[in-house]
Amino acid sequence: MLPLRLSTILMSATLATAMLSGAAVSAQNVAPANRNTVVLQGELQMLENRLRRQQFQQQQQQFRAQDRVVVPQRPDVPQMAPTCQLRRSGSRFISVCR
Repeated sequence: MLPLRLSTILMSATLATAMLSGAAVSAQNVAPANRNTVVLQGELQMLENRLRRQQFQQQQQQFRAQDRVVVPQRPDVPQMAPTCQLRRSGSRFISVCR
């Protein structure tokens, strides 16, 4: 469970860094001749989407792990012991249970 939380923190830090660098790129004037900036924005968007998908998948894995741990147990229900009596029948004893 601890490695999942650590990777989630690292992913969040990566996303924050990517968003800050994306804000700096979007603040600049994008000239039509400068296609590298547009390509970088597209790659940044793809990376952000991939990161969000990974975070969602990790969150779902954590939820599934929690669901597996919290399995309701059947309560112990006391059972009544049968009341058996030994009765004599001739030279033998017969067990009669009710």
